[in-house]
Amino acid sequence: MADRQAVSAAEPVSADDELAASCPDLDQWPTSWMYEERDLSPGRQVVECFKPFLRHLLSLELSRKTLRQHRDNLWLLGGELIRDLHEAPRLRKRPIDQVVREALDDDGGPLISHGTSEDQQRSFDATCRKFYRFLKGRNSSSTAGLWTCGQR
Repeated sequence: MADRQAVSAAEPVSADDELAASCPDLDQWPTSWMYEERDLSPGRQVVECFKPFLRHLLSLELSRKTLRQHRDNLWLLGGELIRDLHEAPRLRKRPIDQVVREALDDDGGPLISHGTSEDQQRSFDATCRKFYRFLKGRNSSSTAGLWTCGQR
């Protein structure tokens, strides 16, 4: 019994180690997105929102190329979310979970704001759809239908 508990206790650390290896600059994402100092806090919250999904993707044993593509698209999504907060300050009053949720739907995510190809937008939307389904699925049993990101 003690051995089983020791293995269970080690699993989250191993998932964190795998996440750190796959996304070594994850903690730097908020800095890369920020327009001004006040963007750091919501940027960090967005990263916390992304972590469970990134761990989920790692658990699927996808190819490195596919994982890299999803990771890069999430970085892009975070930048778009911070840009939205910067351009529409009223969004700062909303919980970041709500801002993320409202940016995603069955069709994908927001239009990428800077010049991009159709292929890049299509790839971005595929990641956003996958993230949307992940959030929707993990919160389907929650009370009051509230979606949350980050902690599980």
